[in-house]
Amino acid sequence: MSTTRLQPLVLNVDGSVGPLDDETRLHLTDWQEAVRFGCTTRRYAAFRKAVEAQLPAEYGTALMGSGDFHHLSWLLMERCIASQGFSAGNPMRVVVLDNHPDNMLFPWGVHCGSWVRRVAMHPAVSHVHVAGITSQDIGAGHAWENYLAPLRAGKLTYWSCGVNTDWAARKKLDKGFRNFSSVTELSHALAQLLSKNQQPTYLSIDKDVFAPDVVRTNWDQGQMREEDSTAIIDALQGQIVGSDITGDVSSWRYATWWKRWLSASDGQDTEINAHELAASQVGQHAINERLVERIARCHMV
Repeated sequence: MSTTRLQPLVLNVDGSVGPLDDETRLHLTDWQEAVRFGCTTRRYAAFRKAVEAQLPAEYGTALMGSGDFHHLSWLLMERCIASQGFSAGNPMRVVVLDNHPDNMLFPWGVHCGSWVRRVAMHPAVSHVHVAGITSQDIGAGHAWENYLAPLRAGKLTYWSCGVNTDWAARKKLDKGFRNFSSVTELSHALAQLLSKNQQPTYLSIDKDVFAPDVVRTNWDQGQMREEDSTAIIDALQGQIVGSDITGDVSSWRYATWWKRWLSASDGQDTEINAHELAASQVGQHAINERLVERIARCHMV
């Protein structure tokens, strides 16, 4: 990899990401309805082909817009694996900062809450840490919705706060669950682990991990402070081989009935008035700039 500062990459699917210094921007808005929230694997493969045809050989942090597009991390991580030669014998670690596990059942293809299983079970991925979870998605009431294969394989760990996960011990999965009394305590523990056990790492941030007074998203949000996230990022100094950010805000009404239904059942708000949207995007852009700069300092050279 080049030692020069890599340009941030914007996958412009929903128009929510503001301009960044020295960016590369791929224009993909025609795909918004097709891939937003979720899609069949066939449609995802077509989108992947369209993206890969435009990707530069090297790039820095990728910004993908709304958290509705977090499943695009899957194709970016596989691109990172292929381009940098990771394998079962030379694996890549993945760290995801997210208020949700993104490891939930979705039998119709892949969506923004189901992609982690596919990454965790990739032979070139050593482990996936999903950190900052305060969502009840990993609680007993939703236990049946979690893909258990990556937990059973010892390739996935949930780092959570304020969620009762006693069910995991009954299923002998408790090694994949780490619970903390505060997100700050969680962040310090994860930072210590990442600093001590260094290896090439892909970092993915969904800004719904942050408390609402840090930045506003259109999903239910966690409790992480910005300084908690920077402690984790700084612990990855010299280890980051790829990175992405989602959780921006955009307004959209799904044309597809099942997306409207599933989105509503998840408590998502995607139809936002123009004044509120503009105000949210100002804060979003500021934190994007800070995160991109911080991550860039920690990239492997």
